[in-house]
Amino acid sequence: MTYVDTSNISAQMFVTVLLFLVVIAPLFSLGVLRLFQAKRKSGLMLIGSGIGAYVVFQIIMLIFY
Repeated sequence: MTYVDTSNISAQMFVTVLLFLVVIAPLFSLGVLRLFQAKRKSGLMLIGSGIGAYVVFQIIMLIFY
């Protein structure tokens, strides 16, 4: 069994993956679930929130890096 070398992962990449896994992906999946439950307004709002979180993160990355 071998170990994966994670010493070359930058802090920006770590934060990007963490944000995606904790915020953006759950918002999209809950949005799709709401659409299947015929709750269109709630589903589209969750998907829009996921897109909004991604856009805000990209703007912050452009400003600080």
